[in-house]
Amino acid sequence: MWTRPVSGTVDGVQTNPAARARALTKVYGTGDSRVVALDHVDVDFHSGRFTAIMGPSGSGKSTLMHCVAGLDEPTGGAVFLGDVELSGMSDNQLTALRRDRVGFVFQAFNLLPTLTAWENITLPLDLAGRAPDRELATTIIEAVGLGDRLHHRPSQLSGGQQQRVACARALITRPDVVFADEPTGALDSAASAQLLRLLRTSVDDLGQTVVMVTHEPAAAAYADRVLFLADGRLVDELAAPTADRVLDRVKSLERVRV
Repeated sequence: MWTRPVSGTVDGVQTNPAARARALTKVYGTGDSRVVALDHVDVDFHSGRFTAIMGPSGSGKSTLMHCVAGLDEPTGGAVFLGDVELSGMSDNQLTALRRDRVGFVFQAFNLLPTLTAWENITLPLDLAGRAPDRELATTIIEAVGLGDRLHHRPSQLSGGQQQRVACARALITRPDVVFADEPTGALDSAASAQLLRLLRTSVDDLGQTVVMVTHEPAAAAYADRVLFLADGRLVDELAAPTADRVLDRVKSLERVRV
């Protein structure tokens, strides 16, 4: 029987959750078409840690991330970003919260084609009427290795370079949490490794909190811990993951479901 660790601890070290959910439920449809995507999920995402979320297709992993990030409204339960509860917030309040306190890295990059790499990176700050922190911007640009590509538009960049621009954009606001939904899905193995090392570096060197949905054991191995979902429930957790340990756990869960 899997037992969740004591809330607020990771490997025995006390940490504060950057985001958390309590009894989080998400239901789509009614009657015969009713689908329970999340079934009373309790989870903490600890500050300064890298968490990967895994599970079979339809397990609820992306739904969990979208609800915690304020992109989707849960059917029941509560979601907190730091000490701020998201339920009851207006659309404008949620928009401001996501802009100021959350970073996003998605598989589709979501870059604006008419803007340069630098303009895409600083877009969230521009929308908020804030100037970039030059020291932080320099650190991030060096980390993503795009110093000679800042004036190029997305069409002039490779897929890996575009994804690194998207990652820099997510980090430039110093968000409470960076959410990454299958960020390596459209990349080759070399570009994937570069992006994952960047996310790992943002945690180790910048103190960032990262939550990543992935189906790749090699990607999950970059995280501090891996959460496993099945049928809308958290069913297992793995600390200090390696690709082999993650793959073994995935196979074990698949055997249980059969």
